Amino acid sequence: MVLASHVIFSAYGFWLPNDPRGSWSDFVGSWELFNAGGRATKTTERRSLAYDPHDRQRRLATKEALKRKPVIFDERQRNRIAEGFARSAGKGNVKVWACAIMPDHAHFVFERHRCDAELLANFMKGEATKALIAAECHPFLNEREEDGSVPHCWAQGQWKVFLDTSEDIRRAINYVRRNPIKDGMPEQSWDFVTPYENV
Repeated sequence: MVLASHVIFSAYGFWLPNDPRGSWSDFVGSWELFNAGGRATKTTERRSLAYDPHDRQRRLATKEALKRKPVIFDERQRNRIAEGFARSAGKGNVKVWACAIMPDHAHFVFERHRCDAELLANFMKGEATKALIAAECHPFLNEREEDGSVPHCWAQGQWKVFLDTSEDIRRAINYVRRNPIKDGMPEQSWDFVTPYENV
């Protein structure tokens, strides 16, 4: 039985659908990206592919074909994102056991919920976007579309792993907690994250 989920969602440009390490995408929705990097590299791997050997130059060259520069959130933006995540978790009564807000992606471990993981990720992204716009620090605030809307700073979709045991949950929580440290950032502590208790 699924007890929890480990979900990762990316900022725009972080992990492309044709990343040589694999992706969670079935197709490449842009001719420019397709021409630069080829077909989607759909994978069903449950483990992280972040440190797998790959053609790094090809991956970076493909990013040059993006319509906009890849998003890198600064500290102020990450704090606003945390406010949005907290609001979303509160509205949905989502029990979050771990969260890491990285410069170009976010990790969550949360308890099984009446909503599926994809919907929860969309709610989180939506509230984070509102918080960025309200604070006037959305990365694409000055690149509004003709209708006045702000382009998405999050990639579509997410990567998820369903967690079936307490051991899986603890392993995922530890992975998420260590993620900032591996990238030279301080360990993160957010008010909306509650300790995991095996009940």
